[in-house]
Amino acid sequence: MAAFTIEDLAEIVARRAASGDPQSYTASLARRGVQQCAKKLGEEGVETALAAVSGEKGHLVSESADLLYHLLVLLHVAGVPLADVTEELGRRTAQTGLQEKASRRSEA
Repeated sequence: MAAFTIEDLAEIVARRAASGDPQSYTASLARRGVQQCAKKLGEEGVETALAAVSGEKGHLVSESADLLYHLLVLLHVAGVPLADVTEELGRRTAQTGLQEKASRRSEA
């Protein structure tokens, strides 16, 4: 059995968001637009951070899954392919984190 990937989830999100299915949470969230998706992502980010400090690994895993899912919904609704994000991550990992951060300051 092949491992489930974030790319698999991005495809599921895209399919469900486009479905218009009234029973689909993904379709419902996507219909609400970027602002609502961004708000939900922010809420999930806070919940993930709180789960991390709680020390409960299972809770952190669950909240992290919610966070990744909501990020993929936001990216889809905003028209940003996951491949764009992974390409950016690849570009950034070509140097150390401190070098990458310093290069962003010089671009501004």
